Amino acid sequence: MTHEHRITERISAQLNVRPTQVAATITLLDDGATLPFIARYRKEATGSLDEEQIRHIMTEIARLRALDERRAAVIASVAEQGKLTPELQAQFEAAETLTALEDLYAPYRPKRRTRATIARERGLGPLADLILAQPTGSQPAEELARPYVGDEVPTPAGALAGARDIVAEAISDHAAVRGRLRERAMQVGVLLSRRIEDAADEKGVYTLYYDFALVVPRLRPHQILALNRGEAEKVLRVAVEISEAEWLLAVRAHFRPDRRSPLAEQLQLAMDDAAKRLLLPAVERDVRRALTDTAERHAIAVFARNLRALLTQPPLAGHTVLGIDPGFRTGCKVAVLDPTGKVLDTTTIYPHPPQKKSDDARRVLSDLITHHGATLIAIGNGTASRETEQLVAELTRDRDGLHYVIVNEAGASVYSAGTLARAELPDLDVSMRGAVSIGRRLLDPLAELVKIDPQSIGVGLYQHDVDQKELAGALDGVVESVVNQVGVEVNTASPALLAHVAGIGPKLAGAIVAHRDGHGPFPSRAALRGVAGLGPRAFEQAAGFLRIRGGANPLDAGAIHPESYPLAERVMARTGVTGEMTAAEKQARLDKLRGDWEIERLAAELGAGVPTLTDVLDQLARPGRDPREEAPPPLLRSDVLSLADLRPGMTLSGTVRNVVDFGAFVGVG
Repeated sequence: MTHEHRITERISAQLNVRPTQVAATITLLDDGATLPFIARYRKEATGSLDEEQIRHIMTEIARLRALDERRAAVIASVAEQGKLTPELQAQFEAAETLTALEDLYAPYRPKRRTRATIARERGLGPLADLILAQPTGSQPAEELARPYVGDEVPTPAGALAGARDIVAEAISDHAAVRGRLRERAMQVGVLLSRRIEDAADEKGVYTLYYDFALVVPRLRPHQILALNRGEAEKVLRVAVEISEAEWLLAVRAHFRPDRRSPLAEQLQLAMDDAAKRLLLPAVERDVRRALTDTAERHAIAVFARNLRALLTQPPLAGHTVLGIDPGFRTGCKVAVLDPTGKVLDTTTIYPHPPQKKSDDARRVLSDLITHHGATLIAIGNGTASRETEQLVAELTRDRDGLHYVIVNEAGASVYSAGTLARAELPDLDVSMRGAVSIGRRLLDPLAELVKIDPQSIGVGLYQHDVDQKELAGALDGVVESVVNQVGVEVNTASPALLAHVAGIGPKLAGAIVAHRDGHGPFPSRAALRGVAGLGPRAFEQAAGFLRIRGGANPLDAGAIHPESYPLAERVMARTGVTGEMTAAEKQARLDKLRGDWEIERLAAELGAGVPTLTDVLDQLARPGRDPREEAPPPLLRSDVLSLADLRPGMTLSGTVRNVVDFGAFVGVG
């Protein structure tokens, strides 16, 4: 069985799918197809695997190929040393994780000079082998060591000490010993934490961990990350405690002193030294690393889940919005936006200390609302948000049809100072751009939030403590997934939004916008072929996710891929469905087709696969459907709550901002 075939079999077992599905997905990925394209438009090939399954295949194929690459390097290294036996090669080939492979390689890995390597250089290797062999006899240990005495090793005791160093390293490097002890440490080890004497922790952030002990399997991800941070900030001293009984069992399974041997005590001393100086510290590092990896993966998954929830908030289309970036000394920045996000007006009001011009602020806001017909006010949730909300609530109480929403402004300042904001809003100062961003986050959260580095959006758990490359990759995957699920209107989208469309990226996004600016709106998807640098492969990957509403071909407004237009046209001809019909009329005709035919027979009749035909029928009924419409809309408010208003037993509607291990953060007003 080849490595690739073994990889395919292994992944198919993990996902409980057929190996042919995995093999087809791997082939598509290797050919350069993107994840969103494979998930939506290659269902026949993959057996309709979903995005999560395909992402798992992507991750696993990369990990297993890296393991195979390392395996080949290890085998080559051991072979070069002349120590590769068929048995050892079989062990290397059977290793299923990088940890298992490195454990097997440990005795053969070129090392820096250690006590053991120095002892070997002094010719004490055969004496170490003798200690390991535990020969019986009456000759004492010192006499057995005497032949190894010389200029560099002047005494038998010195020879025995050097030989014990070699034995200790051999014990520590033994794959089965280390693997068994690591496994037991993960099951029954205890993680301890103590405060370092006189360590600075003025706010008592780490009070819970000043005198902390918990068995390893019961540790929660947020506890591990907190302990790691406390250790990095030199507030806490953290260790993993493994009982003597555990390490003795692990070592004695493979190294057992023979009481009849004069070298029994030497092996026992070497075992004690191996455990305390080499094995336990190494296993502790392995356990800490494994715990951290698990905690980081969990934290990244939490961040990704919260980011997806944030990006899939439904847009509040059709509103003229007043965006307010609250502040005290520098005032509240106010921007009025039309339903497309275009800036209509800007001003600054000073209702709070030190100026306290609340009457002027009310008058200015009231005039802006009346003049522009504003129906919605977006208030950033940062400094002075509470005070600004009270001011806005007074205005909304007196006006029907006017509401406000508290908007998470995380990342708005990062966007405001960036090159994209300067290009989009060159005539506004940095702080006013923040008010525009806050307002636009209500009109279309996805279109606005893709302009901001996901790590600045602030819905994570210990986001700065985890592997930043892994985090960025996971978050970029979420953004890509959501953007392609929703689809992008190619004639109005910003370069930031276009860059996340499958197969495009920042360079092509810039080329599309430049072509749009130079030649006017794209009349059809086919016209995208005229963009410099957008070749057949990029068009294939991207076309289905790009929307052109009101163009020459009504199918360009939906999620049917151009390669399936002939199929869609055959269905339309058979059912009489046209673009001018109401959704109900289309649905009725398409339902009749489904009722008259079994889907498998219809697919065969039309020369299509069942998954593609099903998607085409769904899209013809509801072209370009936005999946965000199924999510509950933001809560519109017209009055403000204070803690004094709350009573036990009250039922409140709230907005879930963030969900982490220890609870959820919910805004209730």
